[in-house]
Amino acid sequence: MYMEKPMQQFLDKLSSKSPEPGGGSAAALVGAEGAALVGMVCYLTLGKEKYADVEADIQKLRDDSEAIRADLQRLLQEDTEAFAAASAAYKLPKETDEEKAVRSAKIQEGLKAATEVPFAIGQKSLEVARLSLTAAEKGNKGAVSDAGVAVLFAESAVQAAALNVRINLVSIKDEPYVADKWKRMQAMMIEVETLKEKVLKITYDKIG
Repeated sequence: MYMEKPMQQFLDKLSSKSPEPGGGSAAALVGAEGAALVGMVCYLTLGKEKYADVEADIQKLRDDSEAIRADLQRLLQEDTEAFAAASAAYKLPKETDEEKAVRSAKIQEGLKAATEVPFAIGQKSLEVARLSLTAAEKGNKGAVSDAGVAVLFAESAVQAAALNVRINLVSIKDEPYVADKWKRMQAMMIEVETLKEKVLKITYDKIG
């Protein structure tokens, strides 16, 4: 489990010739960092008399950001496992027609599994962007730059997830599945871009 090991070990393996971890896991890590920054804004806001009127909102925001961070940390590991399973399918025997059929089915199954994980990373990272908007609007003004960084991380994670989704979709033969997944992924990219612009405007306006 990468999250239970030193960050140095993850980064060293990420920079090696090892096929995993890869871009999907890196996207999950960046998204989790964005969620952690939202949590930071919350902890720097809670208990402050100046922000007493939004205390309940910030408490919920903190809980939501922590839950999403946990999801993204889990997805970081799941992405490595899904990639390994998909890669294993390509190594199955293909001497007979029956073996070829089994191999082809397993490859398609593996590719879909390898698509679902980065797709979920994109969904969770989009949620981080949504939370960062609330953090920027209601959180401690002194920590508003952290809300800005959070949305930048969230946007990067969504875009990175999209690349990992797309590279799998091009090899999937189920056309309705491909069309649906990519349409939904594109909608995420559009929304996160809009949220990024909103949060950055609030951030710079508050910084002055």
